[in-house]
Amino acid sequence: METFFSTPILDQESSALLKTISEHGGYAYVSMVAQAVAGDTRAAEAAREMAWEQLHSGPWHSVLPVWRDAYSMACLHVATHHCRSGEFKEALRVLDMGVIMGGPLLRKDLDSAIEKVSFRARGEGENDERSGASSESRRRLVSEEEFDKAELLRILPNKSLSCKIVVKRAALSLEGFLREYFLPGSPVIITDCMAHWPARTKWNDIDYLEKVAGDRTVPVEVGKNYLCPEWKQELIPFSQFLERIQSTGKSSNVPTYLAQHPLFDQACINELRKDICVPDYCFAAGGELRSLNAWFGPAGTVTPLHHDPHHNILAQVVGKKYIRLYPASLSEELYPYTETMLCNSSQVDLDHIDETQFPKVNGLEFFDCILNEGEMIYIPPKWWHYVRSLSISLSVSFWWGSNAGSSTSS
Repeated sequence: METFFSTPILDQESSALLKTISEHGGYAYVSMVAQAVAGDTRAAEAAREMAWEQLHSGPWHSVLPVWRDAYSMACLHVATHHCRSGEFKEALRVLDMGVIMGGPLLRKDLDSAIEKVSFRARGEGENDERSGASSESRRRLVSEEEFDKAELLRILPNKSLSCKIVVKRAALSLEGFLREYFLPGSPVIITDCMAHWPARTKWNDIDYLEKVAGDRTVPVEVGKNYLCPEWKQELIPFSQFLERIQSTGKSSNVPTYLAQHPLFDQACINELRKDICVPDYCFAAGGELRSLNAWFGPAGTVTPLHHDPHHNILAQVVGKKYIRLYPASLSEELYPYTETMLCNSSQVDLDHIDETQFPKVNGLEFFDCILNEGEMIYIPPKWWHYVRSLSISLSVSFWWGSNAGSSTSS
């Protein structure tokens, strides 16, 4: 029987993991895994379903880590059966779920399996004609689009572009960044520093994105933003996500947003990682990169007013964004939520400010800007920021900590 991928860690750790699962009441799961190993596809699916139920038995932080590893194990078994049936795309979907929802024990096995299975799922060579198409015939996510100020003011929060505009610096030196912005804790837009990124052209090519990541499963947010009651999360193929963001505004579809996702950590989507470079600014004063996340959504996508405890460079790869910033010193006037989970978010909806309920907001000075393709903005720790996409937008955030800075993680 053909073996499509190897699982050395699973082979080594299986007995110990199954013993631990049994000790936590997972006797039925262990029985199903034994049958799955013997070739029973339905037993493999049953084991995965049992682990899935345990992952949803309560708040995520209360789920026993062993059940996350159990879910990874079951995903590897289910994917093996799909591969033997020639169902490579379905196997890839299952393996992605193992990466997203599973534990760390079998992560290397999952990544290795994904690398091998994705090659089969993608059917490399079938779309050579499309991938070799001229730049004129490629399907673009975003065409060059200009907005006059009157048009912008109709869609942006009140008083936008009327206060302090974030300063722009071309090819800012690392020394200048450290001295003039990093140490004082001031925002700045840096231009002319991303022209060498392959992402600047590749990520505006729909065919390229579909080829590299179309069959992969990603977590997306559906709804206006995470503070709205109708907001929810879904797991969908990246190709379906691309379809949704292109149809937003042309139908009744609610906005779908890939927000703050470590997209480049998923095996083979790390091909996209090769298209970008970590800015030197992230190593200012001995800085250490903590997280690298993708933000990808349609026009009108909003990230509500909030702050983060880390240094942040947001690089705009495709499209445009409006960004408004308030200094950390104005936190009290921005009415943070009192709940622990939302204490870094403001109760104030900048798109519809209730001045009766939030009177201190009225008259506050802020910084704002339009962040264009090829520009990156430095947002200091604890600075409040609101972000609105003015077009389909694809950006990358680099979060880092520094011995000289005020924050180390998020």
